[in-house]
Amino acid sequence: MNFNELISLCNPTNVSGPEPNDIGVLQHDSRKVSPDDVFIAIRGIQADGHEYVKEAVARGASVVIIQEPVSTEEEVCIIQVADTRGLLGPLAQAFAGNPAQKMKIIGITGTNGKTTVATLTYQILQQLNVTPALLGTTGKWVGGQTMDSNLTTSDPVELAKDMQQAKEAGATHLIMEVSSHALDQQRVNGIDFDIAAFTNLSHDHLDYHQDLNNYAQAKAKLFISLNPQAKAIINGDDEYAIHMIEECQAEIIRFSFNKALEVECQVLSNNTEGLVIRIGKILIESSLMGTFNAYNITEAFLICRSFGFKKEAIAEALGKANGAPGRLERLPRKEKTQPLVLVDYAHTPDALENVLRTLSDIKTEQETLHVVFGCGGNRDHSKRPKMAAIAEKYANKVILTSDNPRDEDPDAIIEEVLSGFKNPENIERITDRRKAIVKAVTNADKDAIILIAGKGHETYQEVKGERHHFDDKEIALDALDNRKSNAKNTGG
Repeated sequence: MNFNELISLCNPTNVSGPEPNDIGVLQHDSRKVSPDDVFIAIRGIQADGHEYVKEAVARGASVVIIQEPVSTEEEVCIIQVADTRGLLGPLAQAFAGNPAQKMKIIGITGTNGKTTVATLTYQILQQLNVTPALLGTTGKWVGGQTMDSNLTTSDPVELAKDMQQAKEAGATHLIMEVSSHALDQQRVNGIDFDIAAFTNLSHDHLDYHQDLNNYAQAKAKLFISLNPQAKAIINGDDEYAIHMIEECQAEIIRFSFNKALEVECQVLSNNTEGLVIRIGKILIESSLMGTFNAYNITEAFLICRSFGFKKEAIAEALGKANGAPGRLERLPRKEKTQPLVLVDYAHTPDALENVLRTLSDIKTEQETLHVVFGCGGNRDHSKRPKMAAIAEKYANKVILTSDNPRDEDPDAIIEEVLSGFKNPENIERITDRRKAIVKAVTNADKDAIILIAGKGHETYQEVKGERHHFDDKEIALDALDNRKSNAKNTGG
């Protein structure tokens, strides 16, 4: 990147100060600036980067890109532009060598199902002998390595570096989850998606978006950004599907299990062993369970089909795919006397209802459905009583516990959740999540289906600003093993 190229990309309203001798890397965090770096000031929700221009200059920034006028005593090149936030994505891609232009890019958005669709797509492409990379909620899978992910969709600079790494590792296809926050904050600006997929939209993130209409408009930005050569895979059964396609210029492929659209689908079998579904004329068998997973499987199938892969090969690959960790993940049962334990990330009313309704529909008459769940702190309070009502509607037994309390009092959160139960006296309340899981697994009989909801793949619990190691699966597996040991010790 030379200075003339930088000026051309910025399309500045004003340039002042000396032309830099060297241009380093792009930074939007003043603490990370090194000599010759380019610092771009972004006005955020909690902080304004313009307030840190002096710090960036003191650390050696050779160029500062601003939106609002700033004063600095040092001689430094200042480039003023109309919108630094909108510019950050394209600049980050350019500084990284435009990696997004050198791979097929798949973006998946929606309230629920993003992670499962992304993971299934990744697993299918692996079996079809291409080299994919995945950036999402449960982690970053690049070049055979797995890295932690702090956000569903990273900031533009980190995202461009991840894409650069993926390209250097030989990736030809990159799948990424695209959050509503990322779309609203323009984090994916500068990326031309070859395929975008919409799963569904329901009550979530209203603490940020205020209402469902704003939330839908944020999601729709992904589809508005598509060029006419791209393809949009749309769940036509979702009521917000129309919002995604009304300004979309790409080829639209809608699928439905309920009505006649471009692709007609049908659930042929759905039980605790898995699914058999029909997509068009193709039959697919999967170990995943539940109607909502039928939608996820279909979305992944259509994404891969849109790249021209053969239907039969995709169906075969889906039969071997096991989906995303912590998404209705079945824990192994070593003994027939053990209950079926499932771990799921469901932390919204819609997600919890999808999972519980699914399990309620497929369980046998002798089986009972148990749920352990809580609600996260520092999040939308209105969903707490709604989740209580859903749990009470579908589950035979409910244990209410903590999720990630964050800065809130976990008992105060539980009190808010309790207000949504018609018969709170029937609900068992155990604030300590570990004790709640252990009791649920230990006390259940062999005919119980236990859903541990809310944290899924997460391996931490966030309390008062700190993350402590906490893995629902580890705790549940230990409890299952202890059941086995106790049975042996008592001669059972």
